[in-house]
Amino acid sequence: METKLGLSVADFQTVKNRQDLLTLINEKNAVCKKVKKTILYDEELRLLQIELVKLQRWISNNNKRVAVIFEGRDAAGKGGNIRRFMEHLNPRSSRLVALNKPTEIEKGQWYFQRYIKELPNPGEIVFFDRSWYNRAVVEPVMGFCKDEQYKEFLVQVPEFEHMMYEDGVVIIKFWLSITKDEQLKRFEARKENPLKRWKFSPVDKQGQILWDRYTHFKEEMFSKTHTSYSPWMMIKTNDKKVARLEAIRHVLSQFDYEGKEETTTVLNPDPNVVMRYYRSNTNID
Repeated sequence: METKLGLSVADFQTVKNRQDLLTLINEKNAVCKKVKKTILYDEELRLLQIELVKLQRWISNNNKRVAVIFEGRDAAGKGGNIRRFMEHLNPRSSRLVALNKPTEIEKGQWYFQRYIKELPNPGEIVFFDRSWYNRAVVEPVMGFCKDEQYKEFLVQVPEFEHMMYEDGVVIIKFWLSITKDEQLKRFEARKENPLKRWKFSPVDKQGQILWDRYTHFKEEMFSKTHTSYSPWMMIKTNDKKVARLEAIRHVLSQFDYEGKEETTTVLNPDPNVVMRYYRSNTNID
């Protein structure tokens, strides 16, 4: 009896590990690219997560402060990326920041104030699932801020980030790019999956309707806030798994941590997937 993969039950009984399965797939020339891709992805992710553990230990031992910002349209994969980064890190020196909408008190404060207290402490790496850049795209698109507040933000944010840079905080800014069609597919999948339904909100619905408006404010943000000391890194995320691996590679490539030379995998990101804003000639979103 053969499965749809072109492999018999007897074939599977000979398999003892992932490598055996890969060898068998290649020998049989089975039509199961997805299975092979998943196996390779899982193994590559494991190797990169080992490097993240090394990096975290180095950050902790050297009192470094690292902030990794994930921005992008809804359903671009921010949460999924962050989960793979944090999965095996020590929670004592790593942290997720995903702030709710500002309270009435916070609305009366300097815009950056509520983010300042979330910045990394010495020896800590912090992951921002959206950040102060809410005011650059989401807020003006949805009408959640005044025009003068938006303009003031664009003037202040490069200075704000430069102060952090001068004080030794390492800021890595990711923009996760997704096509309009792929976003719609992921929205539909969220609505169908009871485990992901909570992710879908009225704001998400507007993502498709206001696509061009999002694009306008996204480009304005890049033009005003992409700097030599705090550049925007673009990641193509239509393929979630590739995006996760390449995002991790980029972060690892930015540090000369202890034990890096002992790695058994590639630590430099694919330039066709991860690139600086000004090198991105064609934007998929």
